Amino acid sequence: MPRSDPVVETVRIRARPETVFRYFTEPAALVQWMGEHAELEPRPGGGFVVSIRGETVRGEYVEVDPPRRLRITWGRDGSSLIPPGSSEIDVRLEAVDDGTLVTLVHRGLPAEERARHQQGWHYFLPILATCVPLS
Repeated sequence: MPRSDPVVETVRIRARPETVFRYFTEPAALVQWMGEHAELEPRPGGGFVVSIRGETVRGEYVEVDPPRRLRITWGRDGSSLIPPGSSEIDVRLEAVDDGTLVTLVHRGLPAEERARHQQGWHYFLPILATCVPLS
């Protein structure tokens, strides 16, 4: 199955990277901006499960480097196009003058899933920016 070019989305958040990082590693913080339920074990090899609009995304943390970077495998339960762990998101948090620049790169998506995931990240990352308290 051919893989697409990576999806790349960025957002600036007026909070320190340490604060933003928690929104990718703490279940209560993650569901404020994406999904309805999350089970997270933020350590290499630890589980990453989030329910988003009736679908379950499942993967694992590959890299956890607070507060600079996270790599997490990603896929949907029951999907033959993008099964759990078949793609990867790479989240980088860079301290900038007014807070944090978040760059999310989603690699390994099947071509048929690229537009859906690009729309999803384009929708969810601005919500993240509104949820994180100023710090």
